[in-house]
Amino acid sequence: MLVQIALGSGLIITNVMLAGLMAWALESLLASGQRWLLAPPHRPKLAAVLTMTVLWSLAVMTIGVWIWAVVLRLLDLFTTLEASLYFSLVAFTTLGFGDILLPIGWRLLGGMAAANGLISIGLLTAMLVEVLRHVRLSQLAARAGDS
Repeated sequence: MLVQIALGSGLIITNVMLAGLMAWALESLLASGQRWLLAPPHRPKLAAVLTMTVLWSLAVMTIGVWIWAVVLRLLDLFTTLEASLYFSLVAFTTLGFGDILLPIGWRLLGGMAAANGLISIGLLTAMLVEVLRHVRLSQLAARAGDS
């Protein structure tokens, strides 16, 4: 049980750190394009930022699922990488079909993968809202400064 909790905690911490690093990269990218973002027209650029941020979020989630899948496969808990990936995706998204299960001695990892997915979805949703809010407020301030 302690091994599962330690391993699951390590995987969650790894995924949160990955999301933090990718958020830092996204912030750097947006900062480098600030002049372009603040120049009119604003709405198409806001749509571009939305699209980019959603794709970034999808990439973070995909990498997180792959991290779990590779670890589960390396532990030999599934016979194929595809089964490991499927389980990780179903657990991470908290869908929980239950058609593929971890062995009884490792089932705590399933709940921890689901918790990791919930944390990631919440974090990524907050980041999406913050990015859009920041860009839009900066655009409005730039427009007010031009007037």
